[in-house]
Amino acid sequence: QVQLVESGGGLVQAGGSLRLSCAASGRTFSSSAMGWFRQAPGKGRVFVAAVSWSGNTYYSESVKDRFTISGDNAENTVYLQMNSLRPEDTAVYYCAAKKDALYSTTAPLRSLYDYWGQGTQVTVSS
Repeated sequence: QVQLVESGGGLVQAGGSLRLSCAASGRTFSSSAMGWFRQAPGKGRVFVAAVSWSGNTYYSESVKDRFTISGDNAENTVYLQMNSLRPEDTAVYYCAAKKDALYSTTAPLRSLYDYWGQGTQVTVSS
């Protein structure tokens, strides 16, 4: 059974920072990339950032220059450093993993990810 477990969410004031972590486990787990999506209240789940184990990173325009994704392939772990947080960043953040190769055109496509975590709440107050 593959599990992705997120941690690091919480409440922060606008302009503050948070660091999310996601650890994957399971005997059969393997991935080529991991990423983060988020879902705000009443909205759909959207792409935030992704990293391939070949070293490429991808970001949505709304978080580029504020968020940084990194990962450790050997530890099956991915991180999301979130700086200069805004109230509109408030959402449940989901970790995801993809078995096949990741490209700039496929990174944002939620349906192509194979594994998902349960999510962690991030709330940014104004």
